[in-house]
Amino acid sequence: MRRLFCSLALAMAAILAGCGKPDFSDAEKQTIASLALNTLPALKPDTTNRFADMPAAAALGSTLFFDVGMSHDGTVSCSTCHKIDRQFQDDLPQAVGVGRTNRRTMPLAGVARDPWFFWDGRRDSLWAQALTPLENPLEQAGNRTAYAHYMKARFGERYERIFGPLPDFSGIPPNASPLGSEAEKAAWNAMSDTQRDAINRVYANIGKAIAAFERSIEPAPTRFDRFALNLSTGAEPKGDAIFSREEILGLKLFIGKANCVTCHNGPRFTDNGFHNTGVPPVANLPPDRGRVDAVAQVEADPFNCFGAYRDGDASACGELRFMVKDAPELVRAYKTPSLRGAATRPPYMHAGQFSSLDEVVAHYAKAAPSVEGTSEVHPLELSDRERAELVAFLKTLAE
Repeated sequence: MRRLFCSLALAMAAILAGCGKPDFSDAEKQTIASLALNTLPALKPDTTNRFADMPAAAALGSTLFFDVGMSHDGTVSCSTCHKIDRQFQDDLPQAVGVGRTNRRTMPLAGVARDPWFFWDGRRDSLWAQALTPLENPLEQAGNRTAYAHYMKARFGERYERIFGPLPDFSGIPPNASPLGSEAEKAAWNAMSDTQRDAINRVYANIGKAIAAFERSIEPAPTRFDRFALNLSTGAEPKGDAIFSREEILGLKLFIGKANCVTCHNGPRFTDNGFHNTGVPPVANLPPDRGRVDAVAQVEADPFNCFGAYRDGDASACGELRFMVKDAPELVRAYKTPSLRGAATRPPYMHAGQFSSLDEVVAHYAKAAPSVEGTSEVHPLELSDRERAELVAFLKTLAE
């Protein structure tokens, strides 16, 4: 009987070991702890936007975010592509507003922590980013003076309580913009410098209000975070904080052999950098060279950190001041996306090139050369089982 009991005990121990009992080195535990959401620091103030943490500004920004009146034809809002019930993205390979764009909609959780915005970093603040789709002919397709008139007509009192008096709109054309149609450009150029500056300030404040709302969108804890917290404290895992053996091995691959953590690091699983990883272009889309072309765009943006519409002083402009402007590694380099929630929001990459996480992992394992520039990815010898383990771990970041 005693021998039978010992055999059963050994068998049970083997089953438990096979069901995911953690076995990590001290170095692995330290890395895992650095990825947990409880290590995410408090959100820093945005000194370029003095309204960033003002509740009234965030409330107005929320209204504007969901308002289809903030578009040329009254059918598109920020929430058209950033859907509140889909992690503030849209599940499409390329976003569709007034027209189809050439890039995937990025989710917004934690976006206020980014130093650069969009897949290529062509804007350097959250409020400058918020302005860009408003005049993009494929997104909201409006124009600058039309938005200013709309603010006065519909939200004038709310605007003035937050930002102060609106300018004199007499003589301001209903449709004018430096980026619009030829007629809108001509109308913009016919305005005085004082009028253009006044409209730009209203327009900048629209972006600052939307950014104040977007700052409230933060990532939620997942199974991984509960697992990591138990691992770091030595607490006995319970419920969904217990990882399967497959998930544990996937985590080990993620922080080890597969080198995923090199770029997908920190509690948001991103280094906020730009990398050429050999992702292929999409047929029939305009040429897209990534970060290398965005440098000139962010420098030319009148709403960048060096511009006249920034709040505070230029001490906040370190990213722009020390931006890498001309380097081979910028060619076809795109922002490292956060992996939090990624498992439930295919397709993947900057233009939805891959339909599943299995395809993403296969791409990195194969490490095909880039069509332009040099890919940073090197081939990985991953078995089919290891690929499945890696995908199993990635799913714990979305539950």
